[in-house]
Amino acid sequence: MEFLDQIVFWHWWVVAIVLIVVEMSTMSLFALFIAIAAAIVGFLAWIMPELSWAGEFILFSIFSLVSIVGWHFYRKARPQKATDQPALNKRGHQYVGRTFTLGAPVENGVGKIKVDDSTWKVEAEEDFKKGDKVKVTALDGVVLKVEKA
Repeated sequence: MEFLDQIVFWHWWVVAIVLIVVEMSTMSLFALFIAIAAAIVGFLAWIMPELSWAGEFILFSIFSLVSIVGWHFYRKARPQKATDQPALNKRGHQYVGRTFTLGAPVENGVGKIKVDDSTWKVEAEEDFKKGDKVKVTALDGVVLKVEKA
C-alpha cells in the first residue's frame, strides 16, 4: 500500500474535477457533494502536507457523508412548491382529454397518430378508421390510450 503514501493534494482536486464532470452529465447533485468533499480534502492536504493518506480518506468520508446528509435534510425542510401547470414538461400528459382526428387507421387496437409536431403510438379497445375522431383518455409511458370521441 505504498502507492497510497504518494497521494498529494492535487490528486484530490483531479478527483473533484472528474466528479464535477460526472455531475454535469448526470444532474443528480450526488456527485457534486462528493466533489466538494474531495476539493476540501485537497485543500487540507495542501495546507497540511503531513496529513497521512488514512487521515485524508477519513476526512473525505466524513465530509462526503456530512454534505450528503446535510443536503438531504435541507431538501426535506424545503419541499418543492406545487405548480399551477403540473403537465409542464410532461408532454404526453398535456394531450389527455384532447380530441384528435386519426390520420391512419387503428387496427388490432394499435396505431399511430400525429399530434402537433410528433407521431405517437396509440392503443384502443376497438379499431378505428382513418378520419375518426378519438379522445386521449390516458398515457402509458409513451403510448396514448384513446377511445371514440
